Amino acid sequence: MGDNTIKGTVIVGAGQAALSCSSKLRALGYEKPITLIGEEDFPPYQRPPLSKAYLLNETGREDLFLRPSSFYEDQNISLKLGQRVEAIDPAAKSLTVGGDVVEYENLVLATGTTPRRLPAAAGGDLGNCFTIRSIADIDRLAPHVRKGQRLLVIGGGYIGLEVAAVAVKLGLEVTLVEASERILQRVAAPETSDYFRKLHSERGVRILESTSLERLEGEGTVSGATLANGETLAADFVVLGIGVTANAELAEQAGLSVENGIRTNEKGQTSDPSIWSIGDCASFPHERGQIRLESVGHAIDHGNLVAANIMEQDKSYVAKPWFWSDQYEVKLQIAGLNTGYDNVVVRKSDDIVQSVWYYEGDRLLAVDAMNDARAYMVGKRLIESGKSPSKDMVSDLSIDLKALLKA
Repeated sequence: MGDNTIKGTVIVGAGQAALSCSSKLRALGYEKPITLIGEEDFPPYQRPPLSKAYLLNETGREDLFLRPSSFYEDQNISLKLGQRVEAIDPAAKSLTVGGDVVEYENLVLATGTTPRRLPAAAGGDLGNCFTIRSIADIDRLAPHVRKGQRLLVIGGGYIGLEVAAVAVKLGLEVTLVEASERILQRVAAPETSDYFRKLHSERGVRILESTSLERLEGEGTVSGATLANGETLAADFVVLGIGVTANAELAEQAGLSVENGIRTNEKGQTSDPSIWSIGDCASFPHERGQIRLESVGHAIDHGNLVAANIMEQDKSYVAKPWFWSDQYEVKLQIAGLNTGYDNVVVRKSDDIVQSVWYYEGDRLLAVDAMNDARAYMVGKRLIESGKSPSKDMVSDLSIDLKALLKA
């Protein structure tokens, strides 16, 4: 680029957070160039439907796109797709992509996460062993998801459970292996784990908890698995749901501070004030420490915040966490963060409609609402306003949930 070129904002990554940041910049009157650089061949798209509607072929690829191509033209946002950023030079305020040097005034890292894979020694390099993160991942996986096939799911988190639900609906034989004592152990109370274990078991998923995988077996492609207890399982294909890693390599190579992802301050800035980070890959200060959130809501809010701060609005990020998961006919909605909880209250209308309320002492932290949109909405409002209803009121079905907002 020549010296006369107006240097604008370059965003590395082309997901939900990147779209949020770029569109907010334009909405706030930012007139300099905006460039989104993405490794995938697709413009920003929704990831949550990948393991559900897209895998079920209930929604087409273009239905996943968050905006039509005309949006980027209208907003004068340049998309560089199918391209990988090789290096960042903070001193020169430039980055290298496809052999070209691109200069920036502000750089935003929205690089997302990568699903963890098994090591080669455990069979991780065998064919028919899939992760779920991208359109390409699902396009490779989908032909195997057909009636009569034997699916082995490694990991009892939300991704693993969502895939198990889709597979069972399509008539597959599904076994899910979880190394921890219970499914969802890292993210939910035993009461929520019990709910989903029952839900899946009643529909035919074989769930093996406190069970470690020794290795996947097969010649070239997966044919089965050996468990740490010596049991062997036959499998036609495997889906891994064993967590993700923040994509922080570019930041680390550029000398930026990395802590549980790309470390940012409350403004979204990294250790270099001209470089920002947003979404799944970024960690930010919270009362619980330097935390990272992986959710659509966070990607949108964090992207909006950094756009405002590039426009010198000097805003601090206050996370309002919310998440969801769809399994069979159950919609789980989560408000708040349950980190640090020491007791829970269950509000149960019946086997399907119930909610789990997380407390630290008498302080409400989070709510898991299963097919209970009202519990979710009331819980979210309470948490965001710093109110904590008494546990007796929460568990008492004779008390209308809305009354908790006035208590």
